[in-house]
Amino acid sequence: MPQPDLNLLPRQLRELEQVRDSRTIVLAASHLDMELLPAVYELCRQTGPVARLDVVLHGRGGIVNAARRIALVLRQHARHLSFIVPFHCQSAATLLALGADEIIAGDLALFSPIDPQLDGAEGGSLSSLDIKLFGDMARQWFGVDEHAARQQALSLLCGNIFPPSLTAFYRTTMEVAQIGEELLAWQLPDATPEARRAIVAQLAGGYHSHNYALTREELARLGLNMARDAHAERLGWDISVQLQASIGGALRSTPDEPWTDALLASRDGVQLRRQRPGGFAPLWSAEAQPTC
Repeated sequence: MPQPDLNLLPRQLRELEQVRDSRTIVLAASHLDMELLPAVYELCRQTGPVARLDVVLHGRGGIVNAARRIALVLRQHARHLSFIVPFHCQSAATLLALGADEIIAGDLALFSPIDPQLDGAEGGSLSSLDIKLFGDMARQWFGVDEHAARQQALSLLCGNIFPPSLTAFYRTTMEVAQIGEELLAWQLPDATPEARRAIVAQLAGGYHSHNYALTREELARLGLNMARDAHAERLGWDISVQLQASIGGALRSTPDEPWTDALLASRDGVQLRRQRPGGFAPLWSAEAQPTC
């Protein structure tokens, strides 16, 4: 992959703005979190309230409530909000995308289910569906009758997961559904609550893997407002190539190196957030300015 030239981003964003008659920003993060909010808010304030805001979105997941709050901040500063998705837009980023008026997805756009994850004691994670379908597995694979399967599932789960943690996980699944329906009301205001609930239910529980790579066509079949814009998709991919070479801890040579985990950009410049090993707070820095 070529080395990124972040000085190109402001120029590419200005070109997107000219083509789409909008203001355009980049929001890229390996993990959406609440600490992104002040920087996103300041960027939106600098951009000012606008009629149309395009957000080139690059995200691998994160905190559900952070996705909600970021969506609300963006909505407060634009009458019409579009997400341009060239590549990664998974988990919490997919949830965030529900809050747009439209989603412009490129050929390689990757979305994913939004079922919440529970971190395991040995570094793994469990999906809410892993727990919910335990009884079905016992019945279908091992011939346990339905009533016994439910009883055994609850007993085994409570023996391996602290019951209040299991209850908290259940509450999180309800929270994801509530937030998904709240955000989707921006995109599908004329749909019935039942229709929006069905879309969120499919995204939260209709697939056999949290990593299932949903395409733009699959989201369109669900009923989401997926748009096409060849010029925006081309420029979005050019931006994505730079983001892929800039964002994420996997780009480090050693575990002791700091790494960039978030990038915000507009036509006025680029900001990077660098994480530092040892538990030190991350640092924001301006890394690129607009060029002619």
